[in-house]
Amino acid sequence: QVQLVESGGGLVQAGGSLRLSCAASGRTFNSYVMGWFRQAPGKEREFVAAISWSGSTTYNTDSAKGRFTISRDNAKNTVYLQMNSLKPEDTAVYYCAAALAGHTMSSYYAEGRYRYWGQGTQVTVSS
Repeated sequence: QVQLVESGGGLVQAGGSLRLSCAASGRTFNSYVMGWFRQAPGKEREFVAAISWSGSTTYNTDSAKGRFTISRDNAKNTVYLQMNSLKPEDTAVYYCAAALAGHTMSSYYAEGRYRYWGQGTQVTVSS
């Protein structure tokens, strides 16, 4: 069982930055692939980025490349999403999720890969 708690969301102006954190409980954090998803009002939840259990490999959506960086600190059981150059269209509830490792990283865009989910943190980007 893994429990995930996101933090770091808030209101920021366009062009600004935020760093989201996701703290995980459990002793097996470093055996999970971790992902970030987001859901904008009226839209389906979408994949943002994923990181391998070791942190050596990441996978991002095209919209996130160059602006968002996923990282993890296994000693702290925490995964991060550094978001720069934020745009109003990045406004959404951001969720972290944990998936069992063992598949190609490019397959971790799919929600069905993930077993555990956090409650989400709101990010609002004003224009």
